[in-house]
Amino acid sequence: MKCPFCSSFDTQVIDSRVSEEGDTIRRRRRCTACDRRFTTYERAELVMPTVVKRNGTRTEFDINKLRASLSLALRKRPVSTEDVDAAVARIEENLLVSGLREVESGHVGELVMNELRKLDQVAYVRFASVYKSFEDIGEFVKAIDEIKVPSRP
Repeated sequence: MKCPFCSSFDTQVIDSRVSEEGDTIRRRRRCTACDRRFTTYERAELVMPTVVKRNGTRTEFDINKLRASLSLALRKRPVSTEDVDAAVARIEENLLVSGLREVESGHVGELVMNELRKLDQVAYVRFASVYKSFEDIGEFVKAIDEIKVPSRP
């Protein structure tokens, strides 16, 4: 680790401690060249998979887009912010634990639809109508019928 004061690479770790949450390690370091002390933090870097869109282009996963999609579908619906945050966290965790480097945008859409189905039926139909590009009332009826039938895991 390079000293932020004198740029020497000769530093020593004096003390290491795990944070209360257990997700970071705090290290106190001492530079052997200038004898100054500084703190570094170490944490795991989790990389979300790249999203492959329908047209084949690739883009970084954007949690803000995910949250915006859920919020739009849930607009004026009686769903708490905590429930939306939990749904976003479940989708994000699902993508992280998949271990995939790339994921189809359709897979992300299916994850969103599964969460919306649990949160609010009206929001589910709203999202599905745009996501699946419903063209007639029959497709709305089919989506509503899917909600009525208990989904199998």
